[in-house]
Amino acid sequence: MARLYVDMPQRPLHILWADDEIELLKPHILFLRGKGYDVTTANNGRDALAVVSDAGADIDLVILDENMPGLTGLETLSRIKEIAPLLPVIMITKSEEENIMDQAVGNKIADYLIKPVNPSQILLSIKKILHSGDLISRQTTDSYRQQFPEISDAINCAASLADWTEIYRRLTRRELELADSATDMIEMLQLQKNDANSEFFKHVRRNYESWLDPDDPDAPLMSHRIMRDRVIPLLRSGEKPFLVVIDNFRLDQWEAVKPLLADFFSFDESLYCSILPTATQYARNALFSGLMPVEIERLFPDLWVDEDSEEGKNLNESPLIESLLKRFRLDSSVRFTYNKLNDTPACETLIRNFNSLLDADLNVIVINFIDMLSHARTESRMIRELASSNAAYRSLTESWFRHSAAIELFRRMALTGRRVILTTDHGTIRVENPVKVVGDRNTNTALRYKLGKTLSYPARQVYEVRDPRRFGLPAPNLSTTYIMAGNRDFFAYPNNYNYYVQYYTGTFQHGGISLEEMLVPLISLSPKS
Repeated sequence: MARLYVDMPQRPLHILWADDEIELLKPHILFLRGKGYDVTTANNGRDALAVVSDAGADIDLVILDENMPGLTGLETLSRIKEIAPLLPVIMITKSEEENIMDQAVGNKIADYLIKPVNPSQILLSIKKILHSGDLISRQTTDSYRQQFPEISDAINCAASLADWTEIYRRLTRRELELADSATDMIEMLQLQKNDANSEFFKHVRRNYESWLDPDDPDAPLMSHRIMRDRVIPLLRSGEKPFLVVIDNFRLDQWEAVKPLLADFFSFDESLYCSILPTATQYARNALFSGLMPVEIERLFPDLWVDEDSEEGKNLNESPLIESLLKRFRLDSSVRFTYNKLNDTPACETLIRNFNSLLDADLNVIVINFIDMLSHARTESRMIRELASSNAAYRSLTESWFRHSAAIELFRRMALTGRRVILTTDHGTIRVENPVKVVGDRNTNTALRYKLGKTLSYPARQVYEVRDPRRFGLPAPNLSTTYIMAGNRDFFAYPNNYNYYVQYYTGTFQHGGISLEEMLVPLISLSPKS
């Protein structure tokens, strides 16, 4: 069993306080010692450096007066950072001069206090620096423990997609807060997410068909209505938006990259519901065309690619966008561009040619990195190690975004002053539980959904669609059935079953029914300048 809290170090934390008037600070020092800290004093910068050099790793924090004779506080700070770059330093000064603050911050001080300071102020700063991780972990753990029954009640009582959206937001928020905590609460959270996905699966089975009713004004926003409801109105009002679609982009991944965009944009955040199956061929083509897949197949047979085709499933996105603009009678007035970015060189090329986008009324950009990451995680042992959990998967997404050309692309979009609509076609889920399914040789190879004529499967563990056209899905044959997996299940064939299960367990997949796959980000980014 994991510890509920991180244990405090056995020895008292050791603080060095350097001030040329140290004798006047005895009440402060006695106060800190009374709180359990070991405090060493120095009355000049050279003595402070000697203590840091001699004590080495035994010093946990330095409190440094800025205005000392001899070596100034700033000079002492600079030399301390040469000896112990990671040693946190609190600087105390009488001066409020901005250039002194700038130099101190530039030398990576941990905190900056203006005299006079009281003992409680010093203690608060110390706690923030030395104990914040533990205190945050404790508070986060206690908060989730208190909310656990409340969230469980919400899961049991959820009656609408709006209820599930709020539950998913709460669970994601808690997951992000607990990610760095050495507690067993993250395991409890995963169990609660599993419970939520099990109930959500039941809710979808009961209600999904009604969500597709085009005459229902209360129907949720789904893939085929994104362009109609969120992009077309902007074009008609005279705006010239960017539409950026990041494949396989989940809510938690958005939360990971959001801070990197906060300097450029303000956000209007929402979630929408992907259609089923939550796969590129269906969800993304529906997004760009404004049509359900069966309508694409009927109206534009040349643009629909069957499951058994060797042709790529998403090669016709630009023509689908063009067809949508024509249906809304915007084809003569709206100029659009379409760019798909599969790697860094493609993104860099688009940035070099960025000015060519400024003549267009609508710029659509598809970024495929996360989709490639999920496939690479399945196929590469190294990537499996790097993305061994949801937290690691988020971290890889954040690291890619921080260091890739994509962040520069967003900065360039912000400089245009135009709105950016950021979304995805579907999310992914880390699968763990194999479900045996049998099909003929024409059955598709996807792990979270299948369609075929002679499928054999445990009906209670899947969402089956026996009349695909009622659900907006093409039916290659009269007897075609679709099945979708729920929660963390994936489909496995009896042949080579053990190898198949071992190979795919723990991979990130999509196509089925889960909060992570179906409830996906839809963000309006407004430039700050």
